[in-house]
Amino acid sequence: MNTVIDYFQQLDPVYAAFLATLFTWGLTALGASLVFIFRGMNRAFFDGMLGFTGGVMVAASFWSLLAPGIEMSPGEGFEKVVPAVVGFALGALFIFGLDKVLPHLHVNFKMSEKEGIKTPWHKSVLLTLAITLHNIPEGLAVGVLFGGVSAGFEGASIGGAVALALGIGLQNFPEGFAVAMPLRRQGLSRWKCFNYGQLSAIVEPMAAVLGAWAVLTFQPILPYALCFAAGAMIFVVVEEVVPEAQQGNFTDISTMGFIGGFMVMMTLDVGLG
Repeated sequence: MNTVIDYFQQLDPVYAAFLATLFTWGLTALGASLVFIFRGMNRAFFDGMLGFTGGVMVAASFWSLLAPGIEMSPGEGFEKVVPAVVGFALGALFIFGLDKVLPHLHVNFKMSEKEGIKTPWHKSVLLTLAITLHNIPEGLAVGVLFGGVSAGFEGASIGGAVALALGIGLQNFPEGFAVAMPLRRQGLSRWKCFNYGQLSAIVEPMAAVLGAWAVLTFQPILPYALCFAAGAMIFVVVEEVVPEAQQGNFTDISTMGFIGGFMVMMTLDVGLG
């Protein structure tokens, strides 16, 4: 792992963010590729993995984004937390707006429960867009953190950025499968299911490059940008991930998955950061 960290330290931050999110995209594709092997999906395992995803995102929001964002903010007392509050609120509002506009359908939900503007789009597209909503703040978070390291801000470390990418990659694996397998049950070919599954994460490298570039170009926004990504991720967890994981008979398993995901991400961030 030290070799990986040393390698990323030598790279341009925008390129480093791009490579890191190619890794997270690759794990999404790997998860989607399971549609070529399995004929079905165990619901208990799936709900547990959804819970794991939520746990990783909440832990990353605090350990990788909010805590460093507050630490590098100027001032003392209430003044020091202003960038965190503003950035967090704007991030949540950003995803809230996308959630209301972008047509999508949560995994485990019926077609009649689709959200966003009305559209005749097929269920396959709506499921893919739902997971894409998860991935926008994840890619942005990785990019912003890599940009912060390059800018030399205290509290941002290359180990923390690598840990964040690793944690997001781990929870992206079941997300790819979560898109691909339901589409297989709808009668789509295995190849089409795989393509839809991996496409859900294509937005991550784009968001990462944008986040790294923005921080390097406008360095004073870094505390706001870190907390913006945190607010976006927390909104996704509360609005998207938790309701998906709590649909069905395996709510205890999804809850324990959440706890496990939180512990894994916390361990990665503290251990590598």
